[in-house]
Amino acid sequence: MDGKPFIETFVLTAALGAVTTRLRFNFFVLKLPIRPPALVAKQAGSLAALIGNRVGLGVGTSPWPEDYELMGVPFAKRGKRIDECIEIVRGLTTGDYFEFHGEFYDIPKTKMTPAPTQPIPILVGGHADAALRRAARADGWMHGGGDPDELDRLIARVKRLREEAGKTSPFEIHVISLDGFTVDGVKRLEDKGVTDVIVGFRVPYTMGPDTEPLQTKIRNLEMFAENVIAKV
Repeated sequence: MDGKPFIETFVLTAALGAVTTRLRFNFFVLKLPIRPPALVAKQAGSLAALIGNRVGLGVGTSPWPEDYELMGVPFAKRGKRIDECIEIVRGLTTGDYFEFHGEFYDIPKTKMTPAPTQPIPILVGGHADAALRRAARADGWMHGGGDPDELDRLIARVKRLREEAGKTSPFEIHVISLDGFTVDGVKRLEDKGVTDVIVGFRVPYTMGPDTEPLQTKIRNLEMFAENVIAKV
């Protein structure tokens, strides 16, 4: 991704949250194991408090060893590491005293303020069975795209894992699908249990400068709002 600009997630969301009142911002996804979980908890809690709880914390492990090497974090045991990270972020964003003593992190009794007035939803991305199990224990699952025929199997699997774990709390399913661009398609996704659809109007990983005028981007959003959002 040489030369491709990526603005840091918390910085971008704070800027967007400051100029909006109703939009909720979902991270898709934060590479959680390569970040200090106590710092992530402070950032997420502060952000949620500032913008009225309008944030969902999408997290994943990252399949690229380079991410871990850059941050000085071992690539091995990244699954167990993210499990500890999630527990720490949850605990430190409650506004109560919390401590944690695990294999990778040791957090003394600590209380962080400000705290959000609602729990921050934690959504887990990934298609591997370990990721689906992790998502089933969390507040939602984020689909990473790929073969449309595989989507039904993944949704059924995460639902089954939640049933096996006795989970009955509200659960979000965010998917990438061409069905998200039409009213009938959105209805098909809803029938499968999908709560949110991820849509885009250009390939985010296209290299080189973005030559599309801002007004074209705005018009694309307006057309989608008129033709789909307003009708579902």
